[in-house]
Amino acid sequence: MLDEQTVKELQSIIGPEYVLTSPEDLICYSYDGTFTEHQPDVAVLPASTEEVSEVLKVACREGIPVVPRGAGSGLAAGSIPFSGGIALSLTRMNRILEIDHANMMATAQAGVITADLAAAVEAEGLFYPPDPASIKHSTIGGNVATNAGGPRCLKYGVTGDYVMALEVVLADGRVFRTGGKAIKNVTGYNLIQLLVGSEGTLGVVTEVTVKLLAMPKAKRTALVTFPRLTDASRTIHTVLSAGILPATLELMDETAINCVEDYLHIGLPREAEAILIIETDGNEADAQRDIEVVADLCRRGGASEVKVATTLAESNELWRARQSVSPSLGQKRPNKLGEDITVPRSAIPEMVARLKEISKKHDLPIVIFGHAGDGNLHPNILFDRRNPQEWERVEQAVGDIFAAAVELGGALSGEHGVGVLKRPYLEMNLGPIAIDVMRHIKKALDPKGILNPGKIFPA
Repeated sequence: MLDEQTVKELQSIIGPEYVLTSPEDLICYSYDGTFTEHQPDVAVLPASTEEVSEVLKVACREGIPVVPRGAGSGLAAGSIPFSGGIALSLTRMNRILEIDHANMMATAQAGVITADLAAAVEAEGLFYPPDPASIKHSTIGGNVATNAGGPRCLKYGVTGDYVMALEVVLADGRVFRTGGKAIKNVTGYNLIQLLVGSEGTLGVVTEVTVKLLAMPKAKRTALVTFPRLTDASRTIHTVLSAGILPATLELMDETAINCVEDYLHIGLPREAEAILIIETDGNEADAQRDIEVVADLCRRGGASEVKVATTLAESNELWRARQSVSPSLGQKRPNKLGEDITVPRSAIPEMVARLKEISKKHDLPIVIFGHAGDGNLHPNILFDRRNPQEWERVEQAVGDIFAAAVELGGALSGEHGVGVLKRPYLEMNLGPIAIDVMRHIKKALDPKGILNPGKIFPA
């Protein structure tokens, strides 16, 4: 619990109205996109890097935990203040500072909603590709913290591939900038990539500069139905081996298909074991040619139906199924644990088969969907947390899922981060020496351990 004097000092820094202490306010900062929660002692909403710096100076002096936070859409409990202390919300820092046409870059404060940034640069004829599922409410700072991806990362890469510069406040309140607008820069350590994906444990990102691309002139979308999941999995490899690089290549298994159909009633094929949603882009000729090649390869690979959208409205309707997977799952069970494993693309068929086995072994529905084109699957375990025995089986299933992914050459996370939920499995993936190196880096930048304590590292 923070003492009254410390609360007053925080109020003097950012204003009393932006230092929240009432229980009804604090509960808003106690949870994220998972089913876990813990209230902070205080929530503060700074409006500038300078205010963030002053807050951290107080926290460092007093040894108060600080949990940086964007929109709270994380799926690994990474922004939950389990140690109490200060929930440092950056949502008021929501200005787009510059769209630089000459260098094709944009600079924004950390609290800018990612969709707002994407729309602003699109209005200028430019393109910011990273598109996490939470794009309409997650912040660019949160995306940097977890190195967020999304459907388009197959062709265009993840958030970290676009970050050119960061403004960062260290644990003791010092502010520094790293990177810039020069395309090539190998001067010293690559601190940008150290901070991207660090989940608020090494510093608080307050400003981000990202590179932009030219907006593709056209896109084509296809929804492909497969009677057999194994054929769908193999077709992913066939498409990519043919020299076609779709903008997106998404997978839904039969459980996802039926959950969405129960939810939307849009005529999805309930008898199918898999659906692929594939989108090509580029100029008009290239986008059209590529989708035609993709459609032919899918038919040869065992697809029973290929629907190619001819208008933007039809494309949006095809995407509606994929975008509705997560909200549809609540109709089947009251809780879901959405995981985020990656495997080499060649291992997708084997990983899918193992997920089916794990589901059967633990008697739990596991919905499989995700960015299958780059090996990033999102197995969602459906359960009722009110049943202790069922929760115990969920924990066992999670361990089996991670073990299978690592055994196949994959990783615990492709875009959600480690947070708290994946800590017990970190050594399985990285080994003790790598974790020791990471601990030393954490100690160097945050010697008092106040930044997002309890996250990433095994207890």
